[in-house]
Amino acid sequence: MDLLLEYKLLATRRHLLGGMAGGIGAIAMRELFAATNAAPVPALAADPMATKRPPLLAKAKRMIVIHLTGSPPHLDMYDNKPELTKRDGQECPAEAIAGKKFAFTTGTPKLLGTRRKWTRCGESGMELSDAIPHLHRVADKICLVRSMFTDQFNHAPAELMVYTGSPRAGRPSLGSWATYGLGTENANLPGFVVLISSGSQPNGGTSSFGSGFLPSVYQGVQCRSKGDPVLYVSDPPGMSRAMRRKTLDALKDLNELQASELGNPETVTRIAQYELAYRMQTSVPDVMDISKEPKHVLEAYGAKPGEASLANNCLLARRLVEEGVRFVHLFDWGWDFHGTRPQEDIRDGLTTKAATFDRPAAALIEDLEARGLLEDTLVLCTGEFGRTPFQEGRTSASGILGRDHYPDCYSVWMAGGGVKPGYVHGASDDLGFKVASDMVHIHDLQATILHLLGFDHTKLTYRFQGRDFRLTDVHGHVVKALLS
Repeated sequence: MDLLLEYKLLATRRHLLGGMAGGIGAIAMRELFAATNAAPVPALAADPMATKRPPLLAKAKRMIVIHLTGSPPHLDMYDNKPELTKRDGQECPAEAIAGKKFAFTTGTPKLLGTRRKWTRCGESGMELSDAIPHLHRVADKICLVRSMFTDQFNHAPAELMVYTGSPRAGRPSLGSWATYGLGTENANLPGFVVLISSGSQPNGGTSSFGSGFLPSVYQGVQCRSKGDPVLYVSDPPGMSRAMRRKTLDALKDLNELQASELGNPETVTRIAQYELAYRMQTSVPDVMDISKEPKHVLEAYGAKPGEASLANNCLLARRLVEEGVRFVHLFDWGWDFHGTRPQEDIRDGLTTKAATFDRPAAALIEDLEARGLLEDTLVLCTGEFGRTPFQEGRTSASGILGRDHYPDCYSVWMAGGGVKPGYVHGASDDLGFKVASDMVHIHDLQATILHLLGFDHTKLTYRFQGRDFRLTDVHGHVVKALLS
């Protein structure tokens, strides 16, 4: 006998209704709880990129970063070492390299003095090499830090350390933190724009300008100075502007329904990004068209419309911040001066490469100042680390002169945005092996930048995986001596 079958045959309508009562009550209770304990619904009308007022007095409203990917030879550009030149070719002091690991050098390398000529520039007397002659005329506007150091000596981890505060991928970048805290001043353009020259992506990949665990609306938008300014933004063939608008309206309705049901901030981000992309279809081509610039401005930068170059990107950076973009990040490949080929020689190779950077960088500072933008636009020029005071191991027997990676001491410079002009901060020792005074760790630089943008770096945080994260992690202090 099948007892279950017999029970079902004997069940009456009364049994059925009685059995369903608990289920109906559970459904009703679920609806009641859903109404009172629903996930918080984002304000659908709120724009995550709306302009925000920083909590502190900000000296910089916007920022431009020039990253020389690979890291330039600072001892041949910014930090003259006469004693190193005097001892050129001698073996490195044992105490200077004891216990240290280098990327491509083992044993006891030979000291390598610079082959450049040096000049004291401007009223400040800042000493700069002949590799960067155009920067000589803006020396009194530059704040040069000769006492930087970092924890990483390989390219990708060191680059991520500079821009995310961590050598591992996954953290928000400096530009993302800036736009998260400040928003943007132009709703028709991205708040954070990335421009890349010399044909290669950054060592850290898109993580160097990514948003990490911040909402993706804060990630850098990569634009191009040649061809379509932004890939995949233009309408495909056969789609009119009106049809695109109807499509986006339908997507917006669906996304708003999902946001109100699930309360996911990424859905609100998606709505904002679709709308921004629509507006960018008309605004980006206009601002990216440098052919509209006067001839004397193009000549000052060395810019050539229709080409992809650091010169074009420096000019675009000025145009973008002028139009209200909050953060512009330039990456220029080709600064890894190991000396494994002639282009990496600290003599002619550096002269050639520096010529692509020196002129537009100086023009950018002068142009920003002429337009009244320099005082509240912070410009930073850096690599991911420095270069060794000795010849790179693989090229020790070569006639090509190059330097290995070096994290213990290097130079960066800033201009505008509240930093002290015509000022040299810190010093390295006589041979350039270590910081001799006023050390500045990469987290200290980050803390100082955020201070200039109007933030206490310990309080600009984002909750993720159970704790509050920040750009400087648990480190860093503001270097007040750099402030004007």
